[in-house]
Amino acid sequence: MCRSIKVLRRPGEPATPEELSNAALQYVRKISGFHKPSKVNQEAFERAILEISNSSDRLLKSISRIEPKP
Repeated sequence: MCRSIKVLRRPGEPATPEELSNAALQYVRKISGFHKPSKVNQEAFERAILEISNSSDRLLKSISRIEPKP
């Protein structure tokens, strides 16, 4: 199902808020089956993007091991 989801952050660098949001949007589109939600579903769509962005940020911060560049 998720084979076409692309890596949206640069390896070795922290993810930016924009990258987290883009990744969350990509995931919500994939899981919901909608590229753009209807007006009635817009709030749920946006809330899911925010929740997934926040969860992703916590995940990356807890596993982050950024090595200094030579």
